[in-house]
Amino acid sequence: MTKGILGKKVGMTQIFTEAGELIPVTVIKATPNVILQVKTVETDGYEAIQIGFDDKREILANKPAKGHVAKANATPKRFIREFRNVELGEVEVGKEVTVEIFQAGDIVDVTGMSKGKGFQGAIKRHGQARGPMSHGSRYHRRPGSMGPVAPNRVFKNKLLAGRMGNDKVTLQNLEIIRVDAERNVLLIKGNVPGAKKSLVTVKNAVKTAK
Repeated sequence: MTKGILGKKVGMTQIFTEAGELIPVTVIKATPNVILQVKTVETDGYEAIQIGFDDKREILANKPAKGHVAKANATPKRFIREFRNVELGEVEVGKEVTVEIFQAGDIVDVTGMSKGKGFQGAIKRHGQARGPMSHGSRYHRRPGSMGPVAPNRVFKNKLLAGRMGNDKVTLQNLEIIRVDAERNVLLIKGNVPGAKKSLVTVKNAVKTAK
């Protein structure tokens, strides 16, 4: 069954194991999430739980948002997400979800928004090769042929220049190295998507080798 939590990426550091091995880790701050709603097949057509993370000021929330979180005796939340395929018998509205649902050695999938890099050319965006840089080449960093003349249009999925980054990215099968319940912190091996202070979703992995 799915278990997950919302948190913020703090940054990267490194720790040493007892054997002296250095491990690069990403620090994720995941203060207790609150279950705001439990969705069932009878009422919503599918089963899921809705959780909220990161308190925000009352003045920034409208009346419907305040009424929604009031059912869980919670304050307005900045981020609200759903998790499907959850054992509904174990959850109830208003209950907190903490980092203690995970433990060291667990394999997880981490989802976040990748860093935005603005408008980039085809070489940086897609890794295409450039032309000769010698004088007189007249072809250095252009996008290449647009295809045959006959259709009078550019085909779909042609790799061209455009906005790069700021996409939803999921890195799968990452290992949790340490869980610090006192500081509400997860240390995950390697890097995860997103800039510092950005929202990340940590869920147990769906494709782990048996």
